[in-house]
Amino acid sequence: MRHGFKGRRFARSVSHRKSMFANLAVSLIEHEQIVTTLEKAKDLRPIVEKLVTLGKRGDLHARRQVIAQIGNEKVVKRLFDTVAPRYADRHGGYLRIMKAGFRRGDNAALAVIEFVDRDTSAKGAADRARLEAEGANEDAQAA
Repeated sequence: MRHGFKGRRFARSVSHRKSMFANLAVSLIEHEQIVTTLEKAKDLRPIVEKLVTLGKRGDLHARRQVIAQIGNEKVVKRLFDTVAPRYADRHGGYLRIMKAGFRRGDNAALAVIEFVDRDTSAKGAADRARLEAEGANEDAQAA
């Protein structure tokens, strides 16, 4: 029995689980809304809310703690510069989880996890910018 062990294992090792949640946190901070399984969303919420709280602190030590946890400095800059100031007067409850039906292949429960006062233009903005840059490079090379 697993008495005293909280959190789900997801049939993964500790390092795989930590990197999975770090990747989910990076995606959530970057896009401000992601679709994942309900169980992963429920376990991701406290992780990202602690990161936002560190972002609200805003000092160098907090920034280094967030970098150590998710490892993406560009996303950490976005967290500290745009996401955390948005919730400066809010005491927790930065994320919302909404059920989104069931996945077609394995019937797993899906959920949408998003920031409460999210920027709707942020979803997919990085991908659009990347595609536009690739298109400009191809045009420059063709000319």
